[in-house]
Amino acid sequence: MNISFNYPNFTLDHYMSSTVKYIIGKSGKKESVLVPIQTWNKLNADYTKLQKKIEVLNGIREGLKEVKSIKKSGKKLQTLKQVFFERV
Repeated sequence: MNISFNYPNFTLDHYMSSTVKYIIGKSGKKESVLVPIQTWNKLNADYTKLQKKIEVLNGIREGLKEVKSIKKSGKKLQTLKQVFFERV
């Protein structure tokens, strides 16, 4: 199996070392996959972590877009010091 991912800590071998079973439909094509619960739990945990990373990265991207937009408008931006130590 030759699969390439852009995730340095992801190895397909870990997931495929367990027995994977396929459910074949009437047409003779694979319709479902059965995996051991340990494999499923690991896949699900890794998926959740990746979703959280994507959420953070999308937030950063949106923040950078806002900064760019504000700079274009000519408004003055606050420094991080001003943001974090601003007296309310």
